[in-house]
Amino acid sequence: MHPKIERFISRALLHIDEIPHERKCALREVSAFVAAKHRAGQFAELTFVCTHNSRRSQMGQLWAAAAVAHFGIDGVRTYSGGTEATMFNPRAAAAMQRAGFVIENPGGDNPRYEVTFDEDGPIIECFSKTYDDPVNPATGFAAIMTCSDADEACPVIKGAALRAPIRYEDPKVADGTPDEVLAYDARCLQIATEMLYLFSRVS
Repeated sequence: MHPKIERFISRALLHIDEIPHERKCALREVSAFVAAKHRAGQFAELTFVCTHNSRRSQMGQLWAAAAVAHFGIDGVRTYSGGTEATMFNPRAAAAMQRAGFVIENPGGDNPRYEVTFDEDGPIIECFSKTYDDPVNPATGFAAIMTCSDADEACPVIKGAALRAPIRYEDPKVADGTPDEVLAYDARCLQIATEMLYLFSRVS
């Protein structure tokens, strides 16, 4: 892994005990889903969903992929989507860069960022899309609902084998304020910590 992201992961692991019990229970449901797919010899596919697929769902997809690599877990694929498409917000992308992800932005209204967490690892293409976009799995996946609006707007996620409401406060509330960077970095750390906990429980 890129050295900066390794340091960030070491820091995030120190915060696992701070995760509230009820959130740990929700995260363990996803851990159990991944473990069950492994026992069945199938890929575990996780789609992180928020309204605009611009902040929390993108961060969730990337941190889940990094956590899988950190623990050396095979057979997991991570995705993201929204109830509508906008763009991977540059503030969220910047927070992921500060954490150690290497991100190439080709520009455009809805840029297809190329993201890596390891020099020899995969290139992950991140762009805003709906959760049912053709690049995402259509059946048998776990839908991880990262925001209350998407969770309430989509009472049914077609094709999902598991729906896990793991909501995060939107860092957008701090956009344009002196607390903007702090808010995005705090959400980045929270999501990293919880994804590391989730995959630490896969057995």
